[in-house]
This record gives sequence, C-alpha cells and structure tokens, in this order.
Amino acid sequence: MLKSYFLVAWRGLTKNRVFSVINIVGLAMGLGVCLLIAFYVANELSYDRYNEKADRIYRLDADIRMGDMFYNNWDSPPPVGPVLATDCPDIESVVRIDCYVTKMLVRKGDQTIQEDHAAWADSTLFAVFTMPLLVGDSKTALVEPNSMVISEKMAKKYFGSVADAVGQRMLTDNATTFKITGVYRDMPVASHVHFDFIRSFSTNSWSRMKEWLNNGVATYVLVRPGVTRAMLERDLRGMVLKYIQPDLEGAIHASIADLERKGGHFRYVPIELTKIHLYSDLTTELEPSGNVQYVYIFIAAGVLILLLACVNFMNLSTSRSAGRAREVGVRKVLGSRRGQLVRQFLVESFLTAALALGLGLLLVAIALPYFNAMAGTAVSWRVLPWVWLAPGLIGLMVAVAVLAGSYPAFFLSAFKPVKVLKGRLGKDLRGLWFRNGLVVFQFTVAVVLIIGTLTIYSQLRYMQNEKLGYNREQVALIPNMGSLSVHARAFEEQVLKVPGVVSATMASKFPTSIDWNINSFCRDASMTQSQSLNLARWNVDATYIPTLGMEMAAGRNFSPLMPTDSNAVIINETAARVLGYKDPLKHSLYEQDDPQAKVNAMPIIGVVKDFSTGSLRNKVQPLVFKLRDELDQLAIRVKTDDLPGLMAAVGVKYHAASAEMAGQPFAYTFMDEDFNRLYVGEERTGKLFLSFAGFAILIACLGLFGLVRFAAEQRTREIGIRKVLGASELGLVRLLSKDLLGLVVISVVLASPVAWWLGHWWLQGFAYRVVLSVWVFVMAAGVAVAIAMLTVGVQAVRAARQNPVTSLRSE
Repeated sequence: MLKSYFLVAWRGLTKNRVFSVINIVGLAMGLGVCLLIAFYVANELSYDRYNEKADRIYRLDADIRMGDMFYNNWDSPPPVGPVLATDCPDIESVVRIDCYVTKMLVRKGDQTIQEDHAAWADSTLFAVFTMPLLVGDSKTALVEPNSMVISEKMAKKYFGSVADAVGQRMLTDNATTFKITGVYRDMPVASHVHFDFIRSFSTNSWSRMKEWLNNGVATYVLVRPGVTRAMLERDLRGMVLKYIQPDLEGAIHASIADLERKGGHFRYVPIELTKIHLYSDLTTELEPSGNVQYVYIFIAAGVLILLLACVNFMNLSTSRSAGRAREVGVRKVLGSRRGQLVRQFLVESFLTAALALGLGLLLVAIALPYFNAMAGTAVSWRVLPWVWLAPGLIGLMVAVAVLAGSYPAFFLSAFKPVKVLKGRLGKDLRGLWFRNGLVVFQFTVAVVLIIGTLTIYSQLRYMQNEKLGYNREQVALIPNMGSLSVHARAFEEQVLKVPGVVSATMASKFPTSIDWNINSFCRDASMTQSQSLNLARWNVDATYIPTLGMEMAAGRNFSPLMPTDSNAVIINETAARVLGYKDPLKHSLYEQDDPQAKVNAMPIIGVVKDFSTGSLRNKVQPLVFKLRDELDQLAIRVKTDDLPGLMAAVGVKYHAASAEMAGQPFAYTFMDEDFNRLYVGEERTGKLFLSFAGFAILIACLGLFGLVRFAAEQRTREIGIRKVLGASELGLVRLLSKDLLGLVVISVVLASPVAWWLGHWWLQGFAYRVVLSVWVFVMAAGVAVAIAMLTVGVQAVRAARQNPVTSLRSE
C-alpha cells in the first residue's frame, strides 16, 4: 500500500513538472542558505576551542583611559607574566608571546626570504596551549636561548620533511642563528593567532625588561580549576596597585585612585580565550577578528530565510491542492476513504520535502567553496555539529511536510463529493487573510534584508570616500627600514631620484596604523597632576605633513632650516581643544623623561587639521608630532601611469642599499589598500547580506507566483466572462495584480521601522557614520515593488491572454 502511495505521489510530481520544480527548488534554496549560515556561525563559534584547556585560558588586555586619551590593546608589560606566576596562587601557568613584529627574514641557500608569521614565546607555551609537537620535546623545546620551533608547513618548505628539520640551524634577520628543536602541527584555521616560527623568548632582551609602563607582549594565563574571572580580576587589580602604581605616579603624578575620580582608569582586563575572536572590542587585534553582532544577525537571517522557504512551500502546496478538489471528489466517488486520501496527500508532501532536502544539501556542496571565498572562511562539513543537526533537519522536513500537506489532507478530504464536483470550494483572494499574511511576512523580511544591505554599503562607501584629513591615494609604504641601518636616509635620497616619485617621508607611525604610543605631557613646568595630560606621540620628519597631503590649521610645519625645531612640536586640533588654549602657538608642552631629568619645554609651532587614524570606528585622539630622525617606515608619494615599473625601480635601489645585509627582500604596501583592509569584515558582511537578500526576494517571489496562480485558477470563469464582455488584457492584469501588490506595499511599511532600528543599532559601532536617509528606504521599496510587479505581471498576463472559450470550458 505504501509503495502505491509513493508511485501515485511521484506521478503527481512528474505530471506538474513546472510546479514541482518551483516548489522543490524554493524549499531547497531556503534549506541551503540556512545550512551555509550554520556553517558560518559554527565556524565563528569554534575559534580557539581546539585548545584542551580553552575554558581556563585568559589573555590580559590593556585598558587605559587618561582624560581624552585611551589605550585598549592586547598587550601588557613584560614583567607582568613572571610576577603573576610567582605572586598569584590562582594561576597555574603563564606564557608571554612577543608578536609586535611578526615579519622575519630567513636564509635559505643564497636566498633571503621574508616570512610574515613569526613570534617569540616563553617555554611554557605548550603548557598553556594545545600545540602538539610532531617531533621534539614540548617541555624543553623553548627553554634554551637561540632555540626555535616551526610549523609542519615550514618544516616541509625548508627541509623537505618534518623529521629532517629538528637539529637544523636557521639564520634569521641576517643576524641570529636558531636551532630548531621541534616541529608542531599547523595551527587550526579557527585560531585568533597563527605562527609559523616561534623563537625562545629568553633570547629576546624584552624577556628581561623590568619597565612597568611599557607594554609590548601578549600575556596569557592558565588559571587553576575553579578560579573565576572575578577572582582573576582581583589578582590583576592587586598587581597594578603594587607594581604599576608607583611608576605611574612618577610619570603622570597621579595615582590609580586619582585617575578613577576623574573618570579614567588603568587596568588589565582578562578576556576568555574563546571570546577573543568574537567579543574583543580592542582598537586592534593580532589578526582580523569577527563580531558577535554579525553572528546574531546571520542567525536571525538564516531563521527568517528558512521560514520564508517553509511559508513559500506551504503556499505553493495549498494553492496547487485547491485545484485538485475535483480529483478528491472523483476519488471519493470511486470509493476512496478519507484516511486513504489523508495518507496520499501526506506522502506527496513528504516526498516533495525529502527531494528538497536532498537538493538543498547538493546546493550547499556546490556553493561551499564560493561561500568560503566570499566570507573569508575555510569551513567544511566537519565543522557542523551533525549529532543534533542531522535529526534537526529531518525533523524540520517532517514538520514542513505535515504543515504543507495538512490542508489538502484534512480539509479537502472532508468535503462531500457532490459539493466538490459542483465547484463550491472557490474562495475569493481577499478572503484568504492567513495566506495574505504569509505574503506580507515574506516581503517584510525581504525588504528588511534589502535595507540592511543598503545600510552596510552606505557606511562602507562613507568610510572609503570620507575626507580623512590626509591623501592616501598612490602612497606606497615600505616597512623594515630599520634593517637598512645607516643606509636608510641614503636609500630615501635615491628613491627621490626615481622618475614618478613626488616626495618621501620617514616616520614611526602612519594614519593607517592603529597602535599608539602614549606619553605624559604637562601644560607648564610644574609637572603637577592638575596640569598633566596624556597624548599620543608620533615621531616624524619635516616632509611628513606635505607628503601625506595634510593641512595646517594654524602655525607652520617643521623646517630643516630651523635647528630649534628639533625641540618643537606640532599638535592636532583635538589636542588643541584638550589643552584648552585659544592660541596654542603662544604656549609650550612640557615633558620629563624621568623624575631626575630636567623638564623639557617644547614650543608649539603649529596645529595640523584633524585626520582620521586607523578605522572610523574610533574617534580622533589628541596627537603630538615630534621631529625625530625615525627609520621605521618610509612612505613615498608617486605619480605615474606605470606603477609596477616604478616600484620595480624602487626595489632595485632597495637591494643596492641592503647589499651589505645579504640582500634584504623588498616589500611594500599601498596606504589605500591598508586602509581598505580595516573594513574587510564589513565588506564581507555586505556581500553576504546582498546574497541572502537576493535569495529572500527570490523565495518571496515564488510565494507570490503561487498566489497569483491560485487567484487565476479560482477566477478562471470570471476572467473568461470578462473577456467575452470586452475586458482588456491590461484591465485583467490590473485585476489580478492590485491586491497582491497592495500586500507588498504593506510589507514595505511594516519593514521600514524594523530596518531603521536594526540599522541604527549596527551603526552605533562607528564613531563616524552615515545618517540613515530616506533614499535607502525608497530604493528598497522600489526594488521590492518592481520585483513583485514583474513576478505577478508575468503570471497575470499569461492568465489574461488565455482563450475565453478555454476558460469557460474549464468550469
């Protein structure tokens, strides 16, 4: 009997091929999109959970606010680790990782290769993190100075195999030779940091540094079982008061309590390892991180799109079943019992849902590589929790099948054959409030997604095109200038001779950088607490401001012709406001390197207009320019139609300057590319949202298609009579379309306030943001109405063009 049900169901599907394909594909798309979102969410939530002790590992983040200056970063002073290990019984182990400079030069034969993922770490690294050594002893691998462990990938790259790597020696940075003492398995993709080379921290002079006000290393602690975050915060508070406060009082003439009374603070905040990727709200992270807000948004989008698909499936199924009323009547006349009809309709619904699930899984398999490329992930089928997801998908399929099949199974099968065969089941479309409500729901969700996508792209365009206070176009940044040593300035002079190079400047920081050096300054020579303030300090040269296209608000730039400028400063407009001077050029800033040193008075010779630093998520901070001969980075402004050729010529000059250092590799980036990388997360989110909005609209249109088809079937005789009486095709199209288009307009009205609230909530994460304008909502409404008109119009025209004789005979 069951076999016959399936055979009849299969015949029904193949008989109405177009309808069946639309129904199955609609639900399959919804399931597929939902699964892709599940991949994304599962991947985001899995970060760092490969560590066996992940629930007990914390990173100590700096959280410092002094007046208008703030510093929140992933680093802490080098002495923090050893002190916590000895003073705090709540802590089982501590590891410090120095990863401020991750680039490292490696010698391979006659080649010098630049590797981008190197770090220094304490020997306790393997006691805290789960990093299995394929070869070597984790307890001793990083104990000795000049020892190093490398990843499996690097072992194969440089030595051919993992086994051959251990015991080899590797020259790094053309200066220090390290012995390879271990090879660890490549770090998982879902990790907040990735290193290919880890050198023993005991080799690094920073490991012995005792300065408490100089952050520079990432400190991770493994707490003992049962120790809570609150207990760790208490320990950190005690450490700050005992060790950092004395140095702080000497530097800024204020205690921790003084800062807190003024609304500031100086603390180190523990963040759970498993929350770093999604919950870290630092100015910068070790690697581009995620955002828990996006996870919530995508979960909601996935649920809504799946609901759209289910609603669409039910709409199409019920609209088709309404046209099968006579079939039910004939079956009942021929002796079919109601129970048999119920089972037949449910089997048809189950078969359709099962085919949709299979097709949905196939679509995911096909789309996954493209999805990974778009989302910047590397997820696979293994990342999903199939233990509960597989039963969930089957349960969802069953639920959808029952809901979609319940109308024909229990409603149509209950009618008497005579009533059915006389055609007394027709319903006017305006009376189908429930079905109309489903259409409104579908298009409300679609419009919300459209407005969300437009909002994201508006903010991205604003951030990329907003006047930043400097010109980032055609500016090349060359790092690692310090490796040229005394040849750095000579190299700069040679670069200026290259045709197409307009100007050049060397400095410690550039606007696309998002790390800060905070220094304590004073308004007068007293160096008292009441006159002290903390400002970011950048060391620049005299060509910095003109090369980057910055503008002066008052005063002048540094001049190499004025020797006294070596002790002068330039401040930005924000710093001028913080100082409270009406005419800053009549004042000086005062600085004292240590309590025994002489107070240094630095005249303010200029005020540069505010410019954005880092991301527009953060407000402009008070900033001081100091004239110094820094050799960290070189920026060159170029003007050429042959950019690759120009940079190749600069590379030749670089290699000539680095000849004494065994040929340093030449590397560079462009400032506009560095700036755009700050918004990679938002750009990926925008692309994903656009894709999801497209699927939502497509699924909603399938629902509209089902309804207008249903309307045309229910009004076949009316259409035929109207055509016989002279009704035009345009009039009939308007008749069939106006009610459904009205539902779309209602959807736009309902979606607009919801989308405005969500957009406003998302934009609060940016210090500088667009205002949600009316055109965003108008455009979304126009897109939704246009697509709905196209969908409804095609089916309405088809019904209106039908021969009236055929229409009347069908009744």
